[in-house]
Amino acid sequence: MLGVKKSNYHCIQKIFTMAISLDNLRVGRVYCLTNYGEKRELEVLAKLGRDNFKVKDRDTLEIYEMEELLRWGVGKDYDLDELR
Repeated sequence: MLGVKKSNYHCIQKIFTMAISLDNLRVGRVYCLTNYGEKRELEVLAKLGRDNFKVKDRDTLEIYEMEELLRWGVGKDYDLDELR
């Protein structure tokens, strides 16, 4: 695909399914998060609380808390899926 980073390609090729719940995230696994037009590949590093995780963006290598990424709510395009 033109203009798409190779690492984000898996985020884009997706069959339409429902987003998984934050309860189902597992440490060490990689997920694709889409929210408000941004697509991120996130690796879960640690569970910090019931619905909060420490995650690493695989493109920028920045570390976030999931709470930071969802602070302003979820957009109409919100999706969270595991990459295999």
